[in-house]
Amino acid sequence: MVRASFKWLLHLIGFAVEYINNKTMKYSIFIISLFLAGLTFTSCEKDFLSPDPTSAVSASNFFTTEKQLEAGVVNMYDGIQGVNILADTDVNNNHSIQFEFYLTEMRSDNTRTKSSEGEAAQFENYSIEATNGIVTDYYRSFYNIIYRANVVLENLGVAASKDAERFEGEAKFVRAYAYFNLVRLFGDVPLVDRVIAPLETSVQFTRVNTAQIYELIVSDLRSAADLLDDTYKTRASKSGAQALLAKVQLTLGNYSEARTLCESVMNAGFSLEPEFKDVFYSEGNSEVIFAIGYISDDSKDSQNFSAEWLNAVGRTAGVNYVTDEAKAILDEKGGNRTAFSYRQDALQPQQNQVVKYLPNGDTDLGIGSVSSDPTLAGNDWIVLRYADVLLMHVEAIMNEGNGVSTTDPAALASFQAVRDRAG
Repeated sequence: MVRASFKWLLHLIGFAVEYINNKTMKYSIFIISLFLAGLTFTSCEKDFLSPDPTSAVSASNFFTTEKQLEAGVVNMYDGIQGVNILADTDVNNNHSIQFEFYLTEMRSDNTRTKSSEGEAAQFENYSIEATNGIVTDYYRSFYNIIYRANVVLENLGVAASKDAERFEGEAKFVRAYAYFNLVRLFGDVPLVDRVIAPLETSVQFTRVNTAQIYELIVSDLRSAADLLDDTYKTRASKSGAQALLAKVQLTLGNYSEARTLCESVMNAGFSLEPEFKDVFYSEGNSEVIFAIGYISDDSKDSQNFSAEWLNAVGRTAGVNYVTDEAKAILDEKGGNRTAFSYRQDALQPQQNQVVKYLPNGDTDLGIGSVSSDPTLAGNDWIVLRYADVLLMHVEAIMNEGNGVSTTDPAALASFQAVRDRAG
């Protein structure tokens, strides 16, 4: 049957070519249409594509070695890293934490857009619409990260037991981190704790109570803390899992457990950087517990969000200026952090830029060049640092006492350490 079909098809092709050589273009198009119809007809026969293709790559046939599985682990962090906006080739690319400042910092009244226009301004005005593409991108990005983590967890059997434990810990940390961001921003969300089929719509589109999401987050972070050590700062670690779990327990009101977790991290060898600016411009320093790493001048592994915060740089420049209120409180109480928190925009003196993530440095502030091209910035995005843990420690102790003032020496020591560094 297949041979007969091909024989017929070859005759049709020959006829079409001969006709094209002798007739006008109008009739040639007609014959080519007949040819395509014949191709469609023959390709629909039952045995036309038999045997089935065996070279296609999918999660089910790709992860056969430990090296391949570790590539899947790295792929989780690549998902968190997101895609540099200026490197976009696909409108469906996920930008992940490169859009996080919109949903967090801008809604806190710390920052605002330059002109209060477009989707970005919806965050500063608390008028976010259901059609906001930034929200959609962030939501989609983090469910893609969860999918990547679930793929790793589903394929742990290809790795040696010791490495399988490490990969499991990393995947559970990443999944918990993604869900913690989602549940705080969106409340009830779908719970996807395994790789699901495309048609499992009941899982994809069914929101569950936040309590169930937090159960998974706590379980994943406890497992991660048990399975990991502190080898990495830009990958999951034991202290990273404990610090994130402490933040989760504070959110849930479990203050004693949060205190214990903070104290475990405080005994793990981290310390405050003496100079505040070094927290952000001496990457991988003693204060960083977990950060998302970027590489400058590399379109695939760089970030563009910090360039967007500068006037006349980037694509939507000036979308994250410091508010007047934030500037005023920093001027009054910021100590020596103030100089490294905002600076006046040279092109528009009425505007104030965020300094922590300047992609190309500032010679007046003594911050060296980070990237030769600010739209290909290499500034790491710090998720957890030691100062966070010290202040969470204070909060946990104070809330153990129902929020009243405390004379607990441990709380006072943690608070004073941060205060002293800030000047």
